[in-house]
Amino acid sequence: MMNDILKKEIDLLPDAPGCYLMHAKDDEIIYIGKAKNLKKRVSQYFLRAHSGKTAAMVSHVDHFETITTKSEKEALILEMNLIQTHHPRYNILLMDDKHYPYIALHKNIENPYVGLSRNVKDKKCEYFGPYPNSSAAFEVIDLINKLFPLRKCRNVPKSPCLYYHIGQCLAPCVNKVSKEQYEDIIDKIREFLKGKNQDLVKDIKEKIKLHSENLEFERAQEYKKMLDSINHITEKQTVEFKDKVNRDFFSFHTRENYIAIALFSYREGILLSKRTFCYELIDEISDFVSEIIYQYYQLNAIPNEIVVSNDEICANLNDFLPNANVIFPSRGKLHDVLDTVEINAKAALDEHFLTAKLDDDIMDLLDKLGNILHIKTPKHIELFDNSHLQGTNAIGAMVVFINGIPYKKMYRKFNIQGYNKKDDLSSMRETLTRRYKRLKEENEKMPDLVIVDGGKTQIEIASEVKKALDLPFAIAGLVKTDKHRTSALMNEDFNEYYLDDEKKLFLLLTRMQDEVHRYAITTHIKKRNKSVFNSIFDGINGIGDKRKEQLIKAFPSISELKNAKIEELEQIIPKDSAEKLFEKIRSLN
Repeated sequence: MMNDILKKEIDLLPDAPGCYLMHAKDDEIIYIGKAKNLKKRVSQYFLRAHSGKTAAMVSHVDHFETITTKSEKEALILEMNLIQTHHPRYNILLMDDKHYPYIALHKNIENPYVGLSRNVKDKKCEYFGPYPNSSAAFEVIDLINKLFPLRKCRNVPKSPCLYYHIGQCLAPCVNKVSKEQYEDIIDKIREFLKGKNQDLVKDIKEKIKLHSENLEFERAQEYKKMLDSINHITEKQTVEFKDKVNRDFFSFHTRENYIAIALFSYREGILLSKRTFCYELIDEISDFVSEIIYQYYQLNAIPNEIVVSNDEICANLNDFLPNANVIFPSRGKLHDVLDTVEINAKAALDEHFLTAKLDDDIMDLLDKLGNILHIKTPKHIELFDNSHLQGTNAIGAMVVFINGIPYKKMYRKFNIQGYNKKDDLSSMRETLTRRYKRLKEENEKMPDLVIVDGGKTQIEIASEVKKALDLPFAIAGLVKTDKHRTSALMNEDFNEYYLDDEKKLFLLLTRMQDEVHRYAITTHIKKRNKSVFNSIFDGINGIGDKRKEQLIKAFPSISELKNAKIEELEQIIPKDSAEKLFEKIRSLN
């Protein structure tokens, strides 16, 4: 039943594009949408029968507001900004999505080189990908570096390195390499990455034969390994399209108010990656899929063609992504591939139903958590943990969950500055104070709930900080047994809730706790490793902060640094510095 406020608001709706914001009784924004026609779209929520997540959302709507725009495209941009600001509980947001790795050909610089990149916005680079993971991309980069004599080091050293002596670098450090030479190599790399490697394979086979005839069996074996690598990489990939066009295919499958969206990414006619996304529907299918795809391309490069399985989605995306070529094929090979993509979407949805998906129930679980703690539903939760080794390299770690999903952009680490770094309580006090003093000074949004890693003593520390800074959020702690296993949830009044009848909520809290532990430990290890490296690098002229970072990146562990050859060190630091570092490393053995 609609209340009087809703009836009046519906009557006043304009026949215009814009955004609508659904509010609950406590004025919480629970859903944000956009529409070509606000009157038609919003009224449908209250005049039609709904099920599942949509019915749940509508049942919580007390009133709504609208913002009219000049176009649907403008409405979409506004909608995305509003969702990023308010994080409504019923909106889907690709918060934890990540950029796929690309091979970056740094060509518009003095001395070109090849590397891995997840950012495809540098105009000095030409990008190839995406690859399914960084290992696959590094495998190709490693082969390119063996096949083509571009520089291997990020910063050109002052003397030739090992790669020059084995014929894998032109040594721009001592040789003047012409622009024409570089352009020829770049063209060959480009052809190789596009799968055109017949001439290269022929050349390598001739070198294998030549070295074998000259009894240079080690050199012949090196080229044989290169040939095997080319065949290995080529065999793993199936070329589907002879036109070599970069394409992304999207299709979907629905079942019982759920939807799975599948994505196949083809680059140069080669299928490089497959992905699926499963969600509960709360909007019109074409609008929902369009928005997921739009969000995806806020993080990933747009290919030459985006192939979709629905004409409405095609029309939407041509509006939302004006620089993209979005097509809806009704027949032919592209249509046949879409059929395969839909089969994958169906399989993903079947798996979704066969597997107990905690994510489906997250908002219900957060409602229960709010009821247990006698607070409003905690949509924004921040969790804290400390990590140190006998007081050294102490850090405080904070992870953020928005609507029950980790939001890694908001994770923070704190280098503990206090005197007694072995004291976990002092470290927690420092971390919480620094975090929320800054938020308050900058007038930033506070969390709904802060969870500390421990029971009464940790909650007491958090409560002291809350009182001192006059903070609005609730506090809870995760109580552990003597075997360091989580046993209960404790509120600010030190009441314990054992959640025996709430197994899924217990699992959700455990998931959150595991994530803050993981982040704290990995952050601590990185800091500890950096500290160990610094002790090795300190005192050597020619190794400043920038070169330390470059050395750590090239040799990420002590064991790798110990195994480094002096020629490899000279790629990054001056020869005199490399010799001193090499001697110092050997003294550690």
